[in-house]
Amino acid sequence: MIQGDNGAGKTSLLEALTYCSVLKSFRGVQREALLRQESPVATLACDLLQGDRRVEIAVRIEAARRDQATLNTQRVSGAKELVEVLRTTLFTPDDLDLVKGSPAGRRDLLDDAILATSPRMAAERAGLERILRQRNALLRQLNGRLPAEAVLTLDVWDERLATTGERVARSREELVRALAPYASAAWSTLAPRGGQFEMRYARSFSGSLADVIAAQRHEDLRRQMTTVGPQRDELEISAGGLDARTRLSQGRQRCVALAMRLGIHRYVSAVTGSVPVLLLDDAFSELDDHTARALVSELPAGQALLTTAGDLPPGASPDLVVRIENGVILT
Repeated sequence: MIQGDNGAGKTSLLEALTYCSVLKSFRGVQREALLRQESPVATLACDLLQGDRRVEIAVRIEAARRDQATLNTQRVSGAKELVEVLRTTLFTPDDLDLVKGSPAGRRDLLDDAILATSPRMAAERAGLERILRQRNALLRQLNGRLPAEAVLTLDVWDERLATTGERVARSREELVRALAPYASAAWSTLAPRGGQFEMRYARSFSGSLADVIAAQRHEDLRRQMTTVGPQRDELEISAGGLDARTRLSQGRQRCVALAMRLGIHRYVSAVTGSVPVLLLDDAFSELDDHTARALVSELPAGQALLTTAGDLPPGASPDLVVRIENGVILT
């Protein structure tokens, strides 16, 4: 348990831990925002114990350069190698946006879960983002026209988008089918009278993505952007027959977000045989007493770090309580 006043550095500590796993901030901020004001570089170091083996992860963040990450002093190319030794599950008060917010947040949630179980999919995710950037840049450059000399170039990007996009969409669909029972079980504990919990991955296209891309070419040229693909898909969630995004109360929406996180945690544990480190950043502050106790009872075995600016959550009995003041951990 980590206690401290607001602004003391509790969230920064958890952010540093997750960054050592996936090389990105869970707050969605730019890398520059992670640096101390007027400081050109930040360094993270994380010591882990895997069985009898000690593992050290170090990350150097600079505003104008790619992250430099090492695993036991050996340089690694990206998050693929790191997530295999440090998996994390994170709860934050902002998780409500996973339910109420845009589809992009829900897609990111799925992609992060896929990365935790299949690190090789990091290349597919990065590949899709790169293809979309390049294709959209080309569409803007063409400015609504398609001269003969540009047809072949656009054909290449269309083919890459179709191939990679199909793989990304398929992996998300498979995850949702596998994840649903775990999230549903967590929902039943957190909201026992909340009705049936359901998840569905809704593609933004039907049939062959390659055919749809070809059919949308004129519209993409006109709008100078890619209008179809997995970057526009949606994760639909309902509870008790009601759309979680628009029809549930905020309290129920928070339970949905918690059920999703707990479901992913248990799913990743089952698939990998490795229990992620559970990080709860002020996750109990806006829960009623029943839900808080239910969440504590649902916390799976394994290491968990809980932050709070107040008292211990109902039912919690931490092995260790430390305090953070002005960014310094006091034991």
